[in-house]
Amino acid sequence: MAGSVFDSALFSKLFDSGEVGRLFTDSAELRAMLLVEGMLARAQGKLGVIPETSAQAIARAAMEVQLDPGALAQETGRNGVCVPALVAAFREEMQAPEHAAYVHWGATSQDVIDTGLMLRLRQALVLIEADLRALLAMLATLAETHAELPMPGRSYGQHATPTSFGAVVASWGAPLLDLLEELPDLRDRCLLVSLSGAVGTANALGPKSAETRAELADLLKLGDPGRSWHTDRAPVLRIADWMVRVTLALGKMGEDATELSQTGIAELNLGGSGASSTMPQKQNPVGPSVLVALARHAGGLSSVLHGAALHRYQRDGAAWFTEWMCLPQIVLSAGTAGRAARALASGLAPQEAAMTEALSAHQGMIHAEAVSFALAEHLPRPEAQAATKALCREAAETGTPLPDLVARDWPHIDAAQFHSVRQLGQAPEEARRFARAVRDDHARDLPG
Repeated sequence: MAGSVFDSALFSKLFDSGEVGRLFTDSAELRAMLLVEGMLARAQGKLGVIPETSAQAIARAAMEVQLDPGALAQETGRNGVCVPALVAAFREEMQAPEHAAYVHWGATSQDVIDTGLMLRLRQALVLIEADLRALLAMLATLAETHAELPMPGRSYGQHATPTSFGAVVASWGAPLLDLLEELPDLRDRCLLVSLSGAVGTANALGPKSAETRAELADLLKLGDPGRSWHTDRAPVLRIADWMVRVTLALGKMGEDATELSQTGIAELNLGGSGASSTMPQKQNPVGPSVLVALARHAGGLSSVLHGAALHRYQRDGAAWFTEWMCLPQIVLSAGTAGRAARALASGLAPQEAAMTEALSAHQGMIHAEAVSFALAEHLPRPEAQAATKALCREAAETGTPLPDLVARDWPHIDAAQFHSVRQLGQAPEEARRFARAVRDDHARDLPG
């Protein structure tokens, strides 16, 4: 097995991270850092910190030069960071020593690495957002279409009271809407440029360090933090936490889909399942299982990433290395989950007959709550509850449906209220409200 399922040719279609995966390759990282070096030179040239002609040459070369990650490995292993090797190789490739001398002027490795990371995280957010919006559109249609389709609601894994399939779908999608609402603020506050030198003082950047940082932020369309954030990993943590919560929300959808497609329940058709190597009858819930696994993976790494945010002094190599090991896995988990959830949602189909059968199973005791409240109109509430429990015991012992026992002992109570469609409460409106919220959110995002 490969060191990571995201880098595995064998598992590339099971854990398919798509374009997000291409953002977290060595080549993509080097390309982002070269862009930072080019834009830094351009900012410094504009402000007169370095010669304008050299700034132009550096910026142009940064867009053209291609560096081999393998060629930088030896020096990276020695230095702990790749930037010294990158800068040396870039200067050599420029073949213009009079200009190359101004590459990386006053910056430190962390400035370039963190700023390049923010460029890639920004694009990852765009890609994940697109998947979530497409998924929400599918979930909204499902929720609205099946807003009044009754099915058993479950508590502690057991039948509780009726709900609707549309409301269940809405419960999958509502957290995703909340996450999308957070994105503008997340981008504004966390996608930041880093430019503050070796220990955060910006000493080598000169008297125009603040202006240089602001200009670099403008060129890269990132935020200017107005300070050093070398050891304040809150911007990275907030982005990572957002992605972890994406995987958790989609993992919930995977858990429910797995449970509802079980043998003996089968209230949900997944539209596409995996085969067993030996059991022909098996149709394994592969897509839902991927979502659950990704949620567990990202959730576990989140605690390690938070621990890595505790830096010593002004720079901390071990903490930084730990972040490098965790963060890409979290981003790839979120990117893969978004794609997997879209694929799953496209094939979901509720099985109405199975849901109806499930509602009538167990002698109709799913209606026990409704029975207790119906009896409470004629008895004190504690007595009504006690009477309902007695009727439930009799139903279990005799196999007589609970509504029939109520009709026998309380013939003046309207038995129609024990039909599932009469017990959905706010479930249909929850489903429709969710669908409206998705449409409204989509309309706000339309140009003009």
